[in-house]
Amino acid sequence: MAAELHVELVAADRNVWSGEATLVVARTTSGDIGVMSGHQPLLGVLEPGPVTIRTSDGGTVVAAVHGGFISFSENKLSLLAEIAELADEIDVARVERALERAKAEADAAAERRAEVRLAATAAGNR
Repeated sequence: MAAELHVELVAADRNVWSGEATLVVARTTSGDIGVMSGHQPLLGVLEPGPVTIRTSDGGTVVAAVHGGFISFSENKLSLLAEIAELADEIDVARVERALERAKAEADAAAERRAEVRLAATAAGNR
């Protein structure tokens, strides 16, 4: 059995996911990072992108994260996001419409948000 770490994924408006995991992969301003039990202490800035959590029971949780911070210390990983939503909560058809609207309106920020949400749903379906 792989060593575990405790993970808290929190958005500004709610606790998105909490539990034990063997690996968490997130995108930071320094690039993608994988965190496992025993990782050196870490504090970083999250970039918009999918966060993948390999749970201790062998499952996978994927979330779309739109900025925030990542912190690891004493085998506890905190992901504090401005906005975060689990991939299985995302309405793909609605996001695809939002992406088309953002492209038509040349709204780069909205386009990026939609792309992150779609990437999370794709990663969650692997």
